[in-house]
Amino acid sequence: MAIFIRSDYAGARGQETAVKRFLQCGLRKLRMPDADVSVVLTTDAAIRKLNRFHRGIDRATDVLSFGMRERRRRTDPLPPHPEVLGDLVISLPTVRRQAKDLGRPFQAELKMMLAHGLLHLLGYVHTGRVPSLRMETLQTALLAACEGK
Repeated sequence: MAIFIRSDYAGARGQETAVKRFLQCGLRKLRMPDADVSVVLTTDAAIRKLNRFHRGIDRATDVLSFGMRERRRRTDPLPPHPEVLGDLVISLPTVRRQAKDLGRPFQAELKMMLAHGLLHLLGYVHTGRVPSLRMETLQTALLAACEGK
C-alpha cells in the first residue's frame, strides 16, 4: 500500500501521521490494503482554484476527490492497476471551520473528510436517496472501525 501525503499548508504540521494511519485502517476495512491513495493538505485558495477549474464552482470546499476509476468518456483509460484509487485534496482551514461550527474536534472532522473522500474514490456518490444512504452508512462504519487511529 502506498499513501502519499503532500502539504502546502503551514498549519498541516503533524497531520500527516494521523491521515496516513486513518487511511491505512480504512483501506484495510474496505479490503483494499494494497491500494494507492495520494492526499494533498492545502489552503482554501488552492482548493477553490481546483473546485472552480474541475467543477465550475467558485468557492472553497472541504474535500475534492479525483478518482482514477472515473471515466469522463468510455474511451478513457483505466489505471494500470485496479488498486490505484486516486487523489484527495483537503482544505484544512475549511475543515477547521466546519469542526468549530459543528462543535466537533478538528481530528474528527478531518477523519470524516478522509472517509468521505475515500468512498468517492471508490465510486460512491451522495446524489439520490438510496446512494446517499449507502454512502452515509459505509462512512459511519469506517469512522467507527477506525476510531482512535
